[in-house]
Amino acid sequence: MPAQRGQGQWALGYREPLNPNEQIKKDSDPLTVQQRVLDTYSKQGFDSIDGADLRGRLRWFGLYTQRADGIPGGKTAILEPHELEAPFFMLRIRIDGGQLTAEQLGVIAAIATEFGRDVADITDRQNIQLHWIRIEDVPEIWRRLEAVGLSTTEACGDTPRVIVGCPLAGIDADEVIDASQTIRDVAARYLGDPAFANLPRKFKSSLSGCATHCTNHEINDIALVGVVHPELGAGYDLWVGGGLSTNPKLGVRLGAFVEPARVSEVWQGVISVFRDYGYRRSRMHSRLKFLLADWGPERFREVLEATYLSAPLPDGPAPAAPPRPERDHLGVHRQANGRMYVGTVARAGRTSGSQLSLVAELSERLGGGRVATTAQQGLVLLDVPEDNVEELVGELEAQDLRVNPSVFRRGTLACTGLEFCKLAIVETKARAVDLYTELEKRLPDFDEPLTINVNGCPNSCARFQTGDIGLKGSIVDGVEGFQVHLGGRLGEDAGFGRKARGLKVTADDAADYVERLLRNYQAERAEGEKFAVWARRADESLLK
Repeated sequence: MPAQRGQGQWALGYREPLNPNEQIKKDSDPLTVQQRVLDTYSKQGFDSIDGADLRGRLRWFGLYTQRADGIPGGKTAILEPHELEAPFFMLRIRIDGGQLTAEQLGVIAAIATEFGRDVADITDRQNIQLHWIRIEDVPEIWRRLEAVGLSTTEACGDTPRVIVGCPLAGIDADEVIDASQTIRDVAARYLGDPAFANLPRKFKSSLSGCATHCTNHEINDIALVGVVHPELGAGYDLWVGGGLSTNPKLGVRLGAFVEPARVSEVWQGVISVFRDYGYRRSRMHSRLKFLLADWGPERFREVLEATYLSAPLPDGPAPAAPPRPERDHLGVHRQANGRMYVGTVARAGRTSGSQLSLVAELSERLGGGRVATTAQQGLVLLDVPEDNVEELVGELEAQDLRVNPSVFRRGTLACTGLEFCKLAIVETKARAVDLYTELEKRLPDFDEPLTINVNGCPNSCARFQTGDIGLKGSIVDGVEGFQVHLGGRLGEDAGFGRKARGLKVTADDAADYVERLLRNYQAERAEGEKFAVWARRADESLLK
């Protein structure tokens, strides 16, 4: 398909900004905002921040203004941004590959406690997000993070976001290839590079050799998935164009095999195609997935290889299916080196500086001094001597960090929600906890793997389209509620959740609804039938 005129594609000579966001980036390189924070804003306070920096360029350093207290979800789309925001920030700390030392986690914990009212969230992209941050404290926070090799650079904005990776990279006995050093190399080379700091929109990357596919490669702009080529050995299968939000699309295999030595070149090539050919007119249609939908995978690969790579890529095999349905690393398991890892899940991703400080201390005392975040909002303590496992599990469970959670808690994700996010319509964290707690009481014998994804708005930060049960924030009968999506799934039979006509529930009725739904599933399913498969075929009367 020919390139569309008037979409602001740089490669076609269209350089004039076509929306306010593009104008902001042209007016001032967003990477320069860090110096203004250090020199001016941190000294003169919140009211001194230029509006284009406040609601635009500060995102390049992980800073979003926080939602003001007491504004109901029904006002989200009515009020102007300045009417919704408080003089505090959500601060996202970038953790490429999810890998942390105990020292690094301890520094994050101390920052959360000292500057963020002891609140911290583990995101489903392996970052840690803090709240209640004052602009006056940001330089000191940056200084402490940088002293232990951490950063907030390009944690947000129209940039290459954090590279998600398997938390067990290098230690998992079943992994196809260890991607940990490759992730470090790509991040070190391109993080903060001005050549890739002005993209049409955000650019999400997954780079993993995990056999379990824990990084959810299908929903990233670029994904390199571990495979073994029959002649070339272990390397990666290349996927592009995945993404969710209001126009969800699954990533597409290009059929190309990437040898480990070429990962950096290929990553740079794909992001360059996006930078140069991505659509810059409408923010709603500026993600890579829209370019791929117009071009198709054949043309995308052709342009990538002919213009941006040193040589064509060989064809390669598709990834093998994961060995089990759960894409996580919960529980106690043996590493390749004979030591153990212990995977935990927090309360729908919500934790605290105090809790993270304890995890850091436990990692040093009972483990190997390494902790990893997961794409399921959890934590994994690595390199634990077998003799220390029982004590470690007891300590974690005592802090409500579940090593052996119920099926409901294990599969629940929740975004930031109305508590802090200016885009949200409903509260999510507390409601997600209430929901899985009720289900644990009502259906104690339910043991089928199940994902429940709770989102505060349509933007899908908690991936509601890919959950068995996806709850998208909505106002229902004048109160907080959810539009229901059923049967979303990644991996085998991948697809997005089904929307039954008019299927909405109030937040207070959510537990009753999910209980009724799951009882219908138990009564009506075929033998061995997964919930997602059943939900896609079931009569609508059974879904209400």
